[in-house]
Amino acid sequence: MSLREGSFAAMDQKQRIDAFARLGERLTHILNHITTDEHERYRASIALAFHKNGWFTEREVKFALSYWAETLNKDTLEAFLEPYAYTNSPKKVGLILAGNIPLVGYHDILCTLLTGHHAVIKPSGSDTVLIQLMMELLVEVEPAAQGWFTIHQELMKEYDAVIATGSNNSARYFEQYFGKVPNIIRRNRTSIAVLDGTESEEEMQQLMEDALLYFGLGCRNVTKIYVPEDYDLNKIFAASVPFAYVMDNKKYANNYAYHRTLLMMQQKEVLENEVLLLTPSEEIFSPVSVLHYERYNDLNALNDTLQALEDDIQCRVSKKDVSFGMAQRPRLNEFADGVDTMKFLATL
Repeated sequence: MSLREGSFAAMDQKQRIDAFARLGERLTHILNHITTDEHERYRASIALAFHKNGWFTEREVKFALSYWAETLNKDTLEAFLEPYAYTNSPKKVGLILAGNIPLVGYHDILCTLLTGHHAVIKPSGSDTVLIQLMMELLVEVEPAAQGWFTIHQELMKEYDAVIATGSNNSARYFEQYFGKVPNIIRRNRTSIAVLDGTESEEEMQQLMEDALLYFGLGCRNVTKIYVPEDYDLNKIFAASVPFAYVMDNKKYANNYAYHRTLLMMQQKEVLENEVLLLTPSEEIFSPVSVLHYERYNDLNALNDTLQALEDDIQCRVSKKDVSFGMAQRPRLNEFADGVDTMKFLATL
């Protein structure tokens, strides 16, 4: 499918980088002056995002916007782009976005536009407001961006390639529906942490952020912790106290009450502190408000276990892997599911 002249692909590398760098500056300005009358529009968008999705509290949305404000800068973007070739043959790339946490699909949009393609965006019904806001801001800082993307509320019909993110069930549907074009299909994943017992109080609080930011709904949120055989679990509870605000969210509090009752009815061991429910389990996926843990006495054996689970693990947090507190602050080249999105797009 040919794209008309004046599309994003017609711009050179410097112009693309400059456009997104200006967007980063714009986001920074908005966040620094969000309480002023000038930015009532953005406060309204944040409020509307929460109205449509009760998980998208002001705190979580501002964290997501702050991440992109910091990430979209010239130096970071240049370093990110440096290894990749640029297409002289732009394609229409369908993007089916997830909506479990604010702006989780924006990385796919960024990659698509930076490689010179046209983004055909299908936002999740859970995250329409913020995606729309980010695209409007991009057009404001670079008017030519109006021709770089289209947004569809229903499944797109014209596309040359597809990147789709969803559950394991939806992934099977995506594979059938989009199997005839180049594609990246993502499934359920979660993240884990491995402790050695020497973590500082600061590192433990950072780990609790990895678990509780976005109420634990992201694939990069830690849902299971592996601890040494003699580990004192009170260290986890102590570190979670500063995150007691999660219980102010009705949806989180309801999950806490439900899973507490369920675990007790099943007569399973559970520790609680009105922030987290801590329970032993071999499962790496845990429901909202629940954190699984498992004790280990042989790190080599544990590594073998985790190797067998690699298709289900998005990232591993430890002193030797993803640093504590960085699970939801990924670098641009930390691609979802370990699939290099830029390489895929650059070689279409």
